[in-house]
Amino acid sequence: MVGVGAVIDFSLSRGLGEVQLDGGEVLSFHATAISGGSRDIAVGTRVVVEARATHRGRLQAAEVTPI
Repeated sequence: MVGVGAVIDFSLSRGLGEVQLDGGEVLSFHATAISGGSRDIAVGTRVVVEARATHRGRLQAAEVTPI
């Protein structure tokens, strides 16, 4: 699943963040999912994400690409 949304939370020290898709769904992501080799992203950044199921069956943002 591919979606568009905005970063609503990101902790550089923990390397974890959340993206809220335009439809309202919130997906978590790890810093390694940020495209372009960066490990940091600003809150409020508009992004395109590719969501994948985790081993527990929950959706997670697997690729986070700033627009």
